[in-house]
Amino acid sequence: MTGYVYMTASQKGGTIYIGVTNDLARRMPEHKTGQGSSFTSRYGVQRLVWYEEYFDIADAIQRETSLKRWPRRWKVELIEKSNPEWFELFRGIGWWAF
Repeated sequence: MTGYVYMTASQKGGTIYIGVTNDLARRMPEHKTGQGSSFTSRYGVQRLVWYEEYFDIADAIQRETSLKRWPRRWKVELIEKSNPEWFELFRGIGWWAF
């Protein structure tokens, strides 16, 4: 089963959340409507700023666990390597409403 590890942020340089899912297109609207997690809802961490896709969900879970142990500076550098302005990457159905 395919898996995704992803980071959402409240704003550029803001609070970062790291998660894992087997369906990113389903998961992101959950975060944006406050159903994703109490943390993302409480801190407004709804902007998808980075993600990786894995063929096996177990690999995505392992990567998520590893990333959560990283210092914040490393996470920021990983985001900015592919998304220096921390733009919203999610372009699912109705994304413009959020």
